[in-house]
Amino acid sequence: MVDIRIKRVYDAVSPEDGTRVLVDRLWPRGVRKTDLVMDLWLKEAAPSPDLRHWFGHDPARWTEFGQRYRQELVQDSAAVQTLCDLARKGPLTLLYAAHDTAHTHALVLADVVRHAVQS
Repeated sequence: MVDIRIKRVYDAVSPEDGTRVLVDRLWPRGVRKTDLVMDLWLKEAAPSPDLRHWFGHDPARWTEFGQRYRQELVQDSAAVQTLCDLARKGPLTLLYAAHDTAHTHALVLADVVRHAVQS
């Protein structure tokens, strides 16, 4: 079973996190680069700027956002492949900065990677 977690960049670091990958296109507000514990910043795994702006963290657009984001991930499979490779090696934690933990792209990304690894 693949172990993929998601965590806000503001949450405490844990030894169980494994490889920590920031999956936001923009650097998180209020966090100094020297303070964020991460192994990789994979901007390419984040939604495109156009999709991010269209979504605007509007829960009413969540379902359609997920569909559009999955299409983007299929078109740029290199980022997904990188995450799959890391997930096969051990625990993987996807880091994001959004306040809304129920409507974050990291949930969709984790699901896509989980399915890709298990296929």
